[in-house]
Amino acid sequence: MKVHHLNCGTMRPVGGKLVTGKGSYFSTAELVCHVLLLETDDGLTLVDTGMGVDDVRRPAETLAFAWRLMSRPALDEAETALRQVEALGFAASDVRDVVLTHLDLDHGGGLRDFPRARVHVSAEELASATRPGKSGNDRFRYPDKQWQHGPRWVPYETTGETWFGFDGVREVRPDVLLVPLFGHTHGHTGVAVRVGDRWLLHAGDSYFFHGELEAERHCPPLLTYMQKRMQVLPELRVANQERLRELVRDHGGAVDVFSAHDATELRRHQQVPA
Repeated sequence: MKVHHLNCGTMRPVGGKLVTGKGSYFSTAELVCHVLLLETDDGLTLVDTGMGVDDVRRPAETLAFAWRLMSRPALDEAETALRQVEALGFAASDVRDVVLTHLDLDHGGGLRDFPRARVHVSAEELASATRPGKSGNDRFRYPDKQWQHGPRWVPYETTGETWFGFDGVREVRPDVLLVPLFGHTHGHTGVAVRVGDRWLLHAGDSYFFHGELEAERHCPPLLTYMQKRMQVLPELRVANQERLRELVRDHGGAVDVFSAHDATELRRHQQVPA
């Protein structure tokens, strides 16, 4: 399996030091949408999609105004998963599977660009995102237009095997697992990918900043606020962060954990040959 680490949506919020711990309080920070593209023997698999072509071209239709004001997305079509897949010499139809950590607007925005793909997601997340009459944060975090094309949903209940102490883990395709990490959303999961004798764990929005998994944990205040602002199951979110810290501490040699929006983590992986 060959793995590509892609940025499928740069965001440039104001508040530098409050967001990334660098620069002044008024400088521009950088966040990313860390997406995996897996080349396998039977086609391509995406882990998350970031923002899609239609999000970039017509952001007002799917990207809520308050979110755009806060996140300040670059809206660069070249960054979309579709354009990066094409730049590697593939077609949209080569993407057979999309595995989602969750369905927030900056994670499932590219689904429309790969309409033939099977979309693997936890059943709890799918139910939350598609239920009628959404209110509060759910109104903007789950824009229905991102899946009005009728994706080929493949939902998974939280029953399954144990993986490094995590229960309810489901294999969605060979060497690709859904790992329950509820808290940020009702059905949030990590996605584990076996590469040789090691694992990559895309932890989605289980945490926002690389320092949160370090022994002396730390997170810039604005990201701390945003995590609390968007969480739906606070106790589970905090508990799963602690479990991720334990995973890194006890099995760091076997599992490489990273989150969705940390530019430092993305660059570290992009420096490693795919």
